[in-house]
Amino acid sequence: MDLGDRWPLSGSIDLRDQLLAAYADESRGYHDTRHLTEVLNRLDELAAAGTPYDAAPVVLAAWFHDAVYDGERDAEERSATWAEDALPGLAPAEVVEEVARLVRLTETHRPTDDDPNGCALSDADLAILAAPGDRYAAYTAAVRREYAHLDDDVFRDGRAQVLESLAEKEHLFHTAYAREHWEAAARANLERELTELTHP
Repeated sequence: MDLGDRWPLSGSIDLRDQLLAAYADESRGYHDTRHLTEVLNRLDELAAAGTPYDAAPVVLAAWFHDAVYDGERDAEERSATWAEDALPGLAPAEVVEEVARLVRLTETHRPTDDDPNGCALSDADLAILAAPGDRYAAYTAAVRREYAHLDDDVFRDGRAQVLESLAEKEHLFHTAYAREHWEAAARANLERELTELTHP
């Protein structure tokens, strides 16, 4: 299925195309249309496994979660603001509010256990950590391209901090399905990459 056909709102094609153009920007490495497609696929996988979440806001939040991505720390906030500005009139107010909340949550990937929507989106977004070796290598190379303006030492230090913060979590994933199917592979990938970063 074409990515554009997975847009969850009837109509509002201009907004969909603006988002697709943002993800397709040539300056992006990892946070591109392939990433958006993979997040949507992982949400489908979670739903097929019986993971409970409210599809309307979660799928919309997936579309918006990296709508702005330029390597700056407030990208999630600006993505959430875009959703808050663009969605009124296209989706109910409570959906708009939930989309913005979920997008902001992807800055930390630390939903609470009683937040099924946040758990599903966070897990789908981080599922790349459990990717097979070739895809994980392509992912890390794409992340490096996004930070090509940083020298190697600065990038390694920053990337290691991000990975160490994730590794400190009791669980990388928050849904039962993701913990069973993705956690072990993700931990192995994180450990391997951290070793490569800290012992180049």
